[in-house]
Amino acid sequence: MALMTGDEKHGPAATSTLDALWVLYDRVLRVDPERLDDPERDRFLLSKGHGPMAYYAVLAAKGFLPVEWLPGFGSYDSPLGHHPDRVLVPGAEIGSGSLGHGLPIAVGTALGLRAQGRPGPAVWVLIGDAELDEGSNHEAIAFAGPAGLDRLHTIVIDNSSASHARPGGIAARFEAAGWSAETVDGRNHEALHAAFTAPHPGRPRVVVARVEPKNAPAPVQT
Repeated sequence: MALMTGDEKHGPAATSTLDALWVLYDRVLRVDPERLDDPERDRFLLSKGHGPMAYYAVLAAKGFLPVEWLPGFGSYDSPLGHHPDRVLVPGAEIGSGSLGHGLPIAVGTALGLRAQGRPGPAVWVLIGDAELDEGSNHEAIAFAGPAGLDRLHTIVIDNSSASHARPGGIAARFEAAGWSAETVDGRNHEALHAAFTAPHPGRPRVVVARVEPKNAPAPVQT
């Protein structure tokens, strides 16, 4: 991430996602640069596309894009914009950054794979807690539970940036709609991995990853 020195407007949005993204790409997702078009690949959708530095850094570390692209982040002729563009960024499934779009798209992706008779691919979407201020996400949550979309997985990065409190917490909102839900320390790699891989037959899964509040400094990684 330190290679990206452009005019970044959403630093906390990037650093808040780093650990969850790394665990997901390093230990969970069944996708790699050699099979970007494999219909049996897992799909990862970055809904929290504002401040995508961590996403680009992980993609580069895993060989999806050249490390040499990183220093040009955000420049006029760089494929690495302030919001990811699926046409320009290898491995990006969607263009993102507008709040409230990713989870509904993930629900549609999971439904599409079911309709195609493909039970293998998992669909993952990473959203921010502030995206739960958007009604489109609540419609998606309300639909996915009763539909039994058990190949759908949502990661909510909770950095205390939402405008509206959730009675009982974020996980309770999903549980009320029939989801399997767990809240973990968003900086603890083992806790993240265990939550990402926990069984949830017949139900979509959400992992709420709590990190430091938006305006607090991120902890130093060792």
